[in-house]
Amino acid sequence: MTRILILAGDATESLETLYPYQRLREEGYDVDLAAPELKAIRTVIHDFEPGFDTYTEKPGYIVKATKKFSDVNPEEYAALVIPGGRGPEYLRNHPETERIVRHFFEVGKPVAHICHAPLILGSLGLLKGRKIAAYPELKKDVELAGGTFVDREVVVDGNMVSARSWLDHPAWMREFIKILKTKYPP
Repeated sequence: MTRILILAGDATESLETLYPYQRLREEGYDVDLAAPELKAIRTVIHDFEPGFDTYTEKPGYIVKATKKFSDVNPEEYAALVIPGGRGPEYLRNHPETERIVRHFFEVGKPVAHICHAPLILGSLGLLKGRKIAAYPELKKDVELAGGTFVDREVVVDGNMVSARSWLDHPAWMREFIKILKTKYPP
């Protein structure tokens, strides 16, 4: 069975973690959820409420990691998914993140990322010359990392599929699954 890796950690957006996990399993893929440690991850829910200038944050679901970063062999996986939320803020600094993420870009495997995930990719220099969607407030971060920000529900740039937020899930996963089924059927 074809394996897919999702990188996550505490404060990763709940829907952006669980939706691809369940959707990819529904398609017949074997999905591992990797975190810095093998533990229960405390996700968060970001939502938009009247009177707030930005999103609000509430506790989300608790999800158990199936792998810890140090045990991940990226060669065993056909593709990578990076959810957003606040998790990418600190995951980009974890010593194992670069080893894992770079592998998928160096060998051209499909990568799906959403919302704040470009914080990881930008910190690794992987957005240079790429067109991506991201949470709109990351436009400057994307541009400073050498990428082109596109305010659209899904952007496909080669093997990379990106989206702005959980509101874009259907388009994001539809395009990612098309690429997966072409190159890596379940």
